[in-house]
Amino acid sequence: MVFQEVKATIVISLVGNDKRGFSLLELLVVLLLLGLSSLIVLPSIEKGLKDRELRETTLKLAAVARNLRSKAIYESNLQRLYLDQRENSYQGSQGKKVLLSSDVRIMGIKGGEPVGERLRQFLFFPSGSILRGEIGLASRDGSAYGIRLDPLLGRVVVVKAARG
Repeated sequence: MVFQEVKATIVISLVGNDKRGFSLLELLVVLLLLGLSSLIVLPSIEKGLKDRELRETTLKLAAVARNLRSKAIYESNLQRLYLDQRENSYQGSQGKKVLLSSDVRIMGIKGGEPVGERLRQFLFFPSGSILRGEIGLASRDGSAYGIRLDPLLGRVVVVKAARG
């Protein structure tokens, strides 16, 4: 058996000496695709962030209401939750006033008792019952949540409202 000698030429090029690259047209197409995809994705991200802020605000207000109910039972003392729709704020008994952000509005208050011209209050009794009502919160993009106060069971329930 006879082996034949094979000769090969190996070309070594230094990094950066390659003359091939991307054309201007290819770069423009990539930039155009990036721009179009950002136009589609960014509004969804912004909407999601606003909905998240609305949901967090609603859950915080519901937590304050639940806390006031627990405090009323534990201390055997009537507790109050004050809502000011014009000022877009709420305040618990002996608590500090909480101003909602400009993106979240108190849209409606059903039930409760009027206190003066601007305020409405919800009462939390030592027996565990609460004054019936519903508090509606909404964002500028139309998303809305409601907080329902069940008088007999003393439950505070958060619900997502249908878009209208």
